[in-house]
Amino acid sequence: MKYIDGFLLVVPKKKLAEYRTLAQKAGKVWMEHGALDYHECVGEDVQTGFGIPFTKRVKAGKGDLVVFSWITYKSRAHRDKVNKKVMQDPRLLAMCGKPMPFDMKSMSHGGFEVLVDL
Repeated sequence: MKYIDGFLLVVPKKKLAEYRTLAQKAGKVWMEHGALDYHECVGEDVQTGFGIPFTKRVKAGKGDLVVFSWITYKSRAHRDKVNKKVMQDPRLLAMCGKPMPFDMKSMSHGGFEVLVDL
């Protein structure tokens, strides 16, 4: 079964272009080190009236966008191997310590075993 790293975060609308640039660079690093795929998605229909809306869940403000992201791997072991390489990549290290176009403290992240894969 596959393994997924999932992310949920808030990006100020005025910083979306900056976030996209950062995400494209990061995605390239993950893919080059073996991730199966890499996705960054901006909420478009998140006030559906079913359950708790993502905007409420992440406490998004008036000028904020919800971003849902995931990276797919072959397994947890594969994820750990890829992430070890990613975290040592000079391109990613160059991003560390710089201001991010989102609040890292409000980001949610977790590793997930795929339950259903059709």
